[in-house]
Amino acid sequence: MVILTGPTAVGKSALALWLAQEFDGEIISADSRTLYRGMDIATAKPSSADLALVPHYLIDVVNPDEEFNLADFQSQAYALIDEIAARKKRPMVVGGTLLYINALVGGWAIPKVEPEWDLRRQLEEEAEARGSEALYEELKQLDPAAAARILPSNTRRIIRALEVYRTTGRLFSEERGNKSPPYRFLKLGLTLDRAELYKRADTRIDQMFERGLIEEVQKLLAAGYKADLPSMTSLGYGQVSAYLRGELTLVEAKERMKFSTHRYIRQQYTWFRRDPEIIWLDMADPDLMAKAGAEVRNFLTFCE
Repeated sequence: MVILTGPTAVGKSALALWLAQEFDGEIISADSRTLYRGMDIATAKPSSADLALVPHYLIDVVNPDEEFNLADFQSQAYALIDEIAARKKRPMVVGGTLLYINALVGGWAIPKVEPEWDLRRQLEEEAEARGSEALYEELKQLDPAAAARILPSNTRRIIRALEVYRTTGRLFSEERGNKSPPYRFLKLGLTLDRAELYKRADTRIDQMFERGLIEEVQKLLAAGYKADLPSMTSLGYGQVSAYLRGELTLVEAKERMKFSTHRYIRQQYTWFRRDPEIIWLDMADPDLMAKAGAEVRNFLTFCE
């Protein structure tokens, strides 16, 4: 199985499409935002033309107010991998949510604790009042192994880890074990000079507004999806919602979206550096496709 990852805006989708067509592949999305129906522009979902070229999975699977957790991703992705392979096609996992990829490759035994909604709301209120950093420090004291796997800015995951502990008395990290799945993996990572990547991300954000991001958010809010939903506070949607409430000017909303995207890219690289198995390819390399194709070809030959 081929995995293609890398920071947001680097150009994973275009390379993934080429590789899928070259090696008879089908794409499983490992992106925690393209899961949501109706949230198309700020999530940079594949276009209808791209979807027609190559089958894609785990896109548009839940509504913005529905729960889709790490265990859901892992179980559905495993089922899709088996289904794609049974049809003699090549499963390809593509996305920048490294938590999803690690759960898949590592065969994590993910806690099956059902959401405790009252406790979750309480923790969300604590995060708002004290800041997510305070909750992260609490998690570091209670469960340093879990904290090491979670970014300090990922309030949702911090809250989930604390929720499991407070509900069951068991550490979040102890709920996970590793059971290697029966697949061989090739991990390719797409990268780009940081200044160029920021510029590319900024251009894409400007294009999102030109394509109707404000109208998309208005439509979601009009459909009854609350602005404080986790999905609706993600990159782009949170800033535009603040603009629509009159809390930001349009210029400020764009600048905050760009600043938050740059910060997210830095956080992604922090995670990527922890994975020595990723083979990095430079987006600016004129021989990018040839090198990516050679890596996949050599991997498939090795697996035969």
